Amino acid sequence: MASSSRDNASPSRRGSFAPADDESVIPTRQLEAFGRKVTATAGHLIGPLGEAGVSQHYQNALGELHRELRRPAIQRSIFSFAQNSPRELVRSKLSVGEIQHRALAYVPDELLYNIPENNSTYSLFQGFQASIPEEEKARRKKHGRHGSRGRKLIDEAPGGPPALTELKNEKFSLSHRLDMLGVRKNMCSTEIHDIDAKISNLNNMRKIVLDRLADLEQEEMDMESELLGVDNKLEDLQEQLEDQAALEARAPAEPGALEDDVESGDFMSESIYEKLPSPKSKRPRRANRRISMPILHEHLEAGSKLKELPAHNDMVTALDFDAPFGTLVTAALDDTVRVWDLNAGRCMGLLEGHLSSVRCLQVEDNIVATGSMDASIRLWDLSRAEYAPADNRINKSDEEDDGLGFENPEDAGPAPPPTSMQDCPMFSLEAHVAEITALHFRGDTLVSGSADKTLRQWDLEKGRCVQTLDVLWAAAQATSTMGSGNNQWKTPGRLPDATADFVGALQFFDAALACGTADGMVRLWDLRSGQVHRSLVGHTGPVTALQFDDVHLVTGSLDRSIRIWDLRTGSIHDAFAYDHPITSMMFDSRKIVAAAGEDVVKVHDKTDGRHWNCGPGTQDDYETGASATIEQVRIKDGYLVEGRKDGVVGIWSC
Repeated sequence: MASSSRDNASPSRRGSFAPADDESVIPTRQLEAFGRKVTATAGHLIGPLGEAGVSQHYQNALGELHRELRRPAIQRSIFSFAQNSPRELVRSKLSVGEIQHRALAYVPDELLYNIPENNSTYSLFQGFQASIPEEEKARRKKHGRHGSRGRKLIDEAPGGPPALTELKNEKFSLSHRLDMLGVRKNMCSTEIHDIDAKISNLNNMRKIVLDRLADLEQEEMDMESELLGVDNKLEDLQEQLEDQAALEARAPAEPGALEDDVESGDFMSESIYEKLPSPKSKRPRRANRRISMPILHEHLEAGSKLKELPAHNDMVTALDFDAPFGTLVTAALDDTVRVWDLNAGRCMGLLEGHLSSVRCLQVEDNIVATGSMDASIRLWDLSRAEYAPADNRINKSDEEDDGLGFENPEDAGPAPPPTSMQDCPMFSLEAHVAEITALHFRGDTLVSGSADKTLRQWDLEKGRCVQTLDVLWAAAQATSTMGSGNNQWKTPGRLPDATADFVGALQFFDAALACGTADGMVRLWDLRSGQVHRSLVGHTGPVTALQFDDVHLVTGSLDRSIRIWDLRTGSIHDAFAYDHPITSMMFDSRKIVAAAGEDVVKVHDKTDGRHWNCGPGTQDDYETGASATIEQVRIKDGYLVEGRKDGVVGIWSC
């Protein structure tokens, strides 16, 4: 009965305890129901085990608890506690200082490693005070405008004669200013130390990001290799399905048809011959070409070594590559032409067909043109190569020993199969009667220079020579035009070097052809008329390298100089002298690189005009010598490849 009366009275009390505002509160009816459940459960559990007095005492305690819960203050505190978020509960229990201390205490140690130490010997107030002297001086000048009044105050100052007091004041002012200058100087020194510390930290962070970029590119390379394997398997499966479908289509409609054909007495009847499968060209296995272009070399320090390949057993005579981390083709005096996968640093195969050493070559996409001492030019299609960089199915017993000794055979990887490049030859161009010393092709046109003192223009679609340019005749025409009175070979400064190539270098674009020869002349030809349009005189030795863009033409010569010509005027724009003859030269958008008879590559940065060295000679652990002399260089997008006299090929970030 007591409990029912309390239940009946509770609504009115609950109404009187309700808060005046519109905040949502938990009804007390739910709290009372929960209390009754707790009471019933506890009484059921404790009652039988204890005595009557203990049970009565427990009931009295619960009654006291119910009465406390009905108090308005208790209920408001419970309601507000239920509505507060955990963040507000923490803020209500902890002071601001304690929260800040705990926040600093939980900062990870990685963030606290590079905090610069405060080594300043002066306080912040002293530094602020040291920045005031100019303002103080201006203020004193302002007060000094009163003239006689200021002088009168100084004269009347106690402590000595006026002149002595003035000198003491000036001494104190100068000493103070000197102290302030010392403070400001110390502040500048401290700031420089802080900047150095920040730079060091940024360099460390840059190294970490570079390592991360290298890992990403390695993972990217592995994924592309897996994708290449899946593509090759897919192509093989498609070939099998096509062959199976062709066999089913060629199956004889009648079982006796084949027997009748065989009994006809002929070796192979016409009907059987028509049913033979046509010789289908084998689908070339895709080479390991990079889908995404690596960019790690662009962020490395200039002059960093990327890779070193023991490519040949003799001096490298020519090399070229299509793109950074792409395909490299090298030729040497060991009468071999090798194709390299710069991505994996492995040999893809050999281009076999020339009867002598290759003196010049060019790589453009998948097409390679090689000019040899056998007076022939050959073209190759590398897209037909069968090359799988991850294919280790070749047994060492089946590999051909070509005498190439790798310093680290594990890095070289498995030797390429002998038939990896057997489908690459396209056709041969044979019209010169002496060795090919220079060539350049673009589109369907190729121009070659030979020791027979002629230039030939080739149509690559028809595979034939369409024009022959006689350099001696052009020189004779030039001398007769100049009024020399004879048609003898004239040189600008000295006799041509007998050991130098007569046609050292050439390049053409559309109908414009530039050619450098052993007499030191650079002749600009018009392929439409076959005439020399202009002759550039300046070199005193044979021209060995030549390249031009839309404004400038850069030439290298055995006279130990590189000259930059202005194509608009024909005058020399700039020139650089070196200690040894120039044997190879090339430039990209930013740098000019040259092989100048040393174990380093001479680099000229066109943007800031700086000259520096790159190559094996700059490495501390490299043994310098005549065998390490660099003979050939190529650069594209800051990716430098150089070939040496000992047959080694080095790859650098430039």
